[in-house]
Amino acid sequence: MYGKAETKPIRGPFIYHMALPSIANFDKNSSDEDSSGFNDSSESELSDDNANAEKNKPRDHPPTIICEDFIVDISLHPSKNLVAIANIVGDVLLHEYNNDETKLLNTLELHLKACRDIEFDNEGTTLYSTAKDKTIMATDVESGKLKRCYENAHDEPVYRLVNLDNNKIVTGDDGGTVKLWDMRKPDPIFSIKIGEEHVSDMITNDAQKYLVCASGDGILTSIDLKGSKIFTTSEEYDSELTCLGLFRSDTKLLVASSIGKLYLFNWKEFGLHSDEYIGQKHAIQCMVPITQNIVVTSGEDGVLRAAHMFPQRQLGVVGQHRLPVERLDISHDGQYIASCSHDNDVKFWNISYFESIDSIIDVNHKQNKRRDLSNNLPSSSIKNAADFFSGLV
Repeated sequence: MYGKAETKPIRGPFIYHMALPSIANFDKNSSDEDSSGFNDSSESELSDDNANAEKNKPRDHPPTIICEDFIVDISLHPSKNLVAIANIVGDVLLHEYNNDETKLLNTLELHLKACRDIEFDNEGTTLYSTAKDKTIMATDVESGKLKRCYENAHDEPVYRLVNLDNNKIVTGDDGGTVKLWDMRKPDPIFSIKIGEEHVSDMITNDAQKYLVCASGDGILTSIDLKGSKIFTTSEEYDSELTCLGLFRSDTKLLVASSIGKLYLFNWKEFGLHSDEYIGQKHAIQCMVPITQNIVVTSGEDGVLRAAHMFPQRQLGVVGQHRLPVERLDISHDGQYIASCSHDNDVKFWNISYFESIDSIIDVNHKQNKRRDLSNNLPSSSIKNAADFFSGLV
């Protein structure tokens, strides 16, 4: 059933009970057992206390949303606690959320084939959607009524949609064509062919002079929106470029790839990257900037990881899914990240601790990349072993 919420904490007490036998064995074999005053009885009591404390702790994030159909995209409302969930049968589900519950408000039956991308406009009054049926729709969020529909908007299925402003959006399709639309006009403002593979992501800054497009053929293409022409084309990279993010007051562009590499570009210098990082071994499918310096990425392995870009280092695990993650988004107040996976679920992660990340991790300290990649941050549903042992002292 749509909108069924998972209300139980994920793997909370389970972690503690799994860890206790090894601690008990360690103490039984220790020559300091008597002097420490730590015996099986005290271990059991401490385990129960920890489990009960974890169970009774107030929730700091909304429950998981479980859907019947495969989720292809999510979009969080720009001013309300509302998430739109697009699925493979062409519907969009609107859920209200808070720390205690999620509630299905409306099911919009929009497209005849699988949705591809959805996005709210800047005011949150209109929801834009695209699908494999080659249509682009604009739907009124409050009433659910259709405001505009472009049938056969592209020759190929539309893969990506980005909201600009003043009723304008851009769309990119499976065949490498990008179109700029004004919702008040019947035809696109321009149509530009940038390659032969799908347009995987697009981004612009506040000035909206240039639109940067990542593609499946491993090329980064920038378009002069006002001039309606290609501005630059990058060198060809050795893998698909999958997603984009802006940092440092929109002066730095981060580009992720299907082999786990991250490329950093200076804005307006899109021909060649200025820096390169090995993010992880798995394909990066999506990213969301958290601060001017911190990005959260996820993808093939289902793990949400945070990285500090300036200086560059891994911060740790924000959260995890059982299956690959398809999309990430951040809430209007910056308190939560939402992620959807191939497990037909949407999870929320409280990331308020990033406001004081310097008190948790010294980013200037010499890093241990292997350790940092597996370090569990406060939002993770798995606790670090060191954190557990510290509670026993």
